Amino acid sequence: MAHSKKHAASHANHERWLISYADFITLLFAFFVVMFASSQVDKSKSKQMSDSVREALENGGVTATIKQILGGTVNQKGQGNAKMRGPGGPEKTGQEREVKGSVPAAAELLPSLQLLSQELQEEIRGGKVQVRLEPRGLVISLLQAAFFPSGGDTLDPNSFSSIAKVAAVLHDLPNPLRLEGHTDSVPIHTPRFRNNWELSVARSITMLDVLSSRFEIPTERFAVAGYGDTAPVASNDTEEGRARNRRVDIVILNRLMTPDLDPKTGTIKGD
Repeated sequence: MAHSKKHAASHANHERWLISYADFITLLFAFFVVMFASSQVDKSKSKQMSDSVREALENGGVTATIKQILGGTVNQKGQGNAKMRGPGGPEKTGQEREVKGSVPAAAELLPSLQLLSQELQEEIRGGKVQVRLEPRGLVISLLQAAFFPSGGDTLDPNSFSSIAKVAAVLHDLPNPLRLEGHTDSVPIHTPRFRNNWELSVARSITMLDVLSSRFEIPTERFAVAGYGDTAPVASNDTEEGRARNRRVDIVILNRLMTPDLDPKTGTIKGD
């Protein structure tokens, strides 16, 4: 007598909706960017915008979009290994830090990235400032050598002109802001700072004071953090890498990832 064999039920893929969702977000993003570009009188800006969109769509695609939404790796079936990765998370590769295919962040903050890249051309070429998009938002890295003395938290007055360019963009955005201080791995112990944690927090607070008092950005929009040497962007084994790690990051948070944001005040509802 033949016996029928029961096959185990296949595992349901509960994340298949992400593929359709990513397709929709990609098309919606492209539509709004094209509309924005077509409204610009400056043809060079329109071309830069178009090139950025094409690069994001060609190099990132739907798979990269899903990867950034999930925050982890993506397999061939579009399933993700979700992990929360903030500035204090695991070390990322250079490609992951660039996040060229990050549609959720780019859809809202791409115009600000273009504007800051133009306004800060001199600082970027001089290695004083770095600007990049991440899934959580737009990150402006102010490198210590151009803004703070070694081992200190007092801003160099010569850096105010560069900070003013950043502040002008922050004024026109409703997004919440984070100020994140970072150091290299060389220990510090002075009468003022017992360790790198204290130094990194002090520099973030100094930046808060300058942006709020000198450039009149409401303090309610800010959160301040210090990461010490726990979130490097380069190897601490070389002087060049350590110089990149000594920084204060101004993060313009992506509002798509802060759904409780009050659009009028730029603060989180309920705070």
